[in-house]
Amino acid sequence: MPLALLALAIGAFGIGTTEFVIMGLLPEVAADFQVSIPTAGFLVTGYALGVVLGAPLMTLLGTRVTRKRMLMLLMGLFIVGNVVSALAPVFGVMLAGRVVASLAHGAFFGIGSVVAADLVAPQKKAGAIAMMFTGLTVANVVGVPLGTYIGQSAGWRTTFVLVALLGVIGLVGVAKLVPEQPKPEGVRVRHELAAFRNVQVLLAMAMTVLGFGGVFAAITYITPMMTEIAGYSASSVTWLLVLFGLGMVGGNLVGGRFADRHLMPMLYVSLGALALVLGLFTVTAHNKVAAAVTIVLVGALGFATVPPLQKRVLDQAAGAPTLASAVNIGAFNLGNALSAWLGGLVIAAGLGYTAPNWVGAVLAVSALVLAVVSGLLERRSAGAEGRIVAGSSPEAVAAPARH
Repeated sequence: MPLALLALAIGAFGIGTTEFVIMGLLPEVAADFQVSIPTAGFLVTGYALGVVLGAPLMTLLGTRVTRKRMLMLLMGLFIVGNVVSALAPVFGVMLAGRVVASLAHGAFFGIGSVVAADLVAPQKKAGAIAMMFTGLTVANVVGVPLGTYIGQSAGWRTTFVLVALLGVIGLVGVAKLVPEQPKPEGVRVRHELAAFRNVQVLLAMAMTVLGFGGVFAAITYITPMMTEIAGYSASSVTWLLVLFGLGMVGGNLVGGRFADRHLMPMLYVSLGALALVLGLFTVTAHNKVAAAVTIVLVGALGFATVPPLQKRVLDQAAGAPTLASAVNIGAFNLGNALSAWLGGLVIAAGLGYTAPNWVGAVLAVSALVLAVVSGLLERRSAGAEGRIVAGSSPEAVAAPARH
């Protein structure tokens, strides 16, 4: 794998840390600003919605400069947002800082996915994408638990200062390691938007929203679930997040490996198993050991869907992949926002801290249904093309070769 993938992984590490660390610090942030846990959950929802809006906007703006320079500008925006969050005097400013940081998220992963895929041979594209996303998953093994520990012991503001420093390291990594590439030529908004007329692109994005939303329904409220239901101490959440991160790393690498060989079967298995595990989480959350095992499985199965879903969008939008790739990253975060909101609703309704797991299971089942529909449509389309070719005269089949 090219060394430039390391630079992309470094940037992904910083972005992954700021995205997920807030979940381990929700009680501290809520107490500092004197708001409820569901209200503090808007820091997750707001970040996710910022990714959804920022992904297409920043990607289209990025067509005016080289991809390397755009990646550097995005890391700069990420740094500013985290500094604002660290210095926020009131909850509203904290939320604004989260949104500013989130504007860089979708475009960085979207443009980064295209860059990563272009750096390797066609049969290794999903693996290259998975390598970049490894930075995001490793963030959950190292960055998020460490940030949670620091936030609980030295104050959550210290965590966001350190996250901003991670952004500086990511910026330097991109500047030093990512090769210069020419500015995309001939890119038109109409051309990029044409990819969204492909029903397979839309189905893949809907699978992204629902499938990854299932993960966030459970993980957004992991701290109160583990402390109030499983009986863990607040300090133990750090190690539970390490387990979640380890599951993410393994699932991401397995997903990338098999997506290059058997993409749709990989989606069927991972989404079906994710729905089952999330449903069981409502029961296993009452036992410390079972809850810990389940957290690993949720991370593994959830991130096993990331490389195949991202590759499927790139494949189906091959003529204009940059915007579609970025929007699909936004779709991941739209799922995050939807599930965090729904999870907050069921908690606020008095259904308990395990109720979001049922929300996640329903979302994962819905994603599996769409995956099956997508596979059936693809087979039908391939069968129709085969019948047309088989029924054509030799002259008709050969005709395109004479042009």
